[in-house]
Amino acid sequence: MTNSAAVLATVRQLTPRIAARSEEIETARRLPADLARELAQAGLFRMVVPEAYGGLELHPAAVVEAVETLSRADGSTGWCVMIGALTAMCSAWLPEQQARAIYAPDVITGGVAAPMGRAELVEGGYRVTGRWAWASGSQNCHWLVGGAVVTKDGAPQMRGPVPEVRLFLFPSSDVTLHDTWHASGLCGTGSGDMEVRDVFVPADRSMSLITERPSIARPLYAFPAFGLLAVGIPAVALGIARRAIDELTALAHQKKLMAHGGQLLAKRAAVQEAVAEAEATLRAARAFLLETVNTTFEAATRGEVTVKHRAELRLSYTHAMRSAARVVDRMYDAAGGTAVYRASPLQRCLRDIHVATQHAMVAPSTLELIGSVLLGVEANTVML
Repeated sequence: MTNSAAVLATVRQLTPRIAARSEEIETARRLPADLARELAQAGLFRMVVPEAYGGLELHPAAVVEAVETLSRADGSTGWCVMIGALTAMCSAWLPEQQARAIYAPDVITGGVAAPMGRAELVEGGYRVTGRWAWASGSQNCHWLVGGAVVTKDGAPQMRGPVPEVRLFLFPSSDVTLHDTWHASGLCGTGSGDMEVRDVFVPADRSMSLITERPSIARPLYAFPAFGLLAVGIPAVALGIARRAIDELTALAHQKKLMAHGGQLLAKRAAVQEAVAEAEATLRAARAFLLETVNTTFEAATRGEVTVKHRAELRLSYTHAMRSAARVVDRMYDAAGGTAVYRASPLQRCLRDIHVATQHAMVAPSTLELIGSVLLGVEANTVML
């Protein structure tokens, strides 16, 4: 059995138990520690760690399917696995000694790549201070990543016209977690703030996804760096949307409309149309996502990834997120008043998807940059 097949089989075995704990996860506002350990022992946080370091080094399409399946069972669990698994791509950029030391079996890493910190250059490394919002799953992490602008004597170090930005890895003992995650959706992700104050980070425990090449020369790491980092975000959305269709379909065969002589909801033409449209919308978005992921990975195996590949890849991410949100909205509306109660999984799907849409990597503004590339207009594509 291949790594991909084994992971997907494991995920399918786990999902019934995860779904049964969904309310517990929501109420706790974080992923339970025992569940996080079980997910780690199943290898789900090592999906993109190099095989050379004992990881699974999965094809990105397999990562999409695994995260999508988890998110169908519970959006918060899918989100936490997505963050932990894909943050672990840092292992391929670190020097081998550090990568092996940090990415030991069952280790969970997380963090926030956005450069919300400051890293002062000192002898042997950097002294980092910063506070980052949306540190999902951080309570279960052994190491956390934070993005920071590099400074020297307090002044930003420039790389051409822009400041140098690097990622820094901190042991969890150096990080203060703030319980700020009182959110409308994805409540169980524990996405509070993380903070470090004047923490020393040796130079070989930092990296740049922009200016540095990975230490491991494998196709997975020739895949666009920011595309790999974000590949799980649309997968979470697809899973939540599929759950919404599942829930509306089940409800439609149970709910009777007293105002229509006890007719089943499934017999209403408006509901039939909504389900048909939702199915087409979701499957089209998923097909586009997998098409671009596979095409870009094939280009990566040849060392021929172009700016157009990167733009189309990211377009498929944003499109999948927006499409999934429309699907969930449609299913919620079709359910009628039943969907507003806490007992209805549809209200959670609605809340979860509309938190996921706020992630900067799939925000509507990404379409401006992507459109510039597709139109052949000059644009800053460094973060694409």
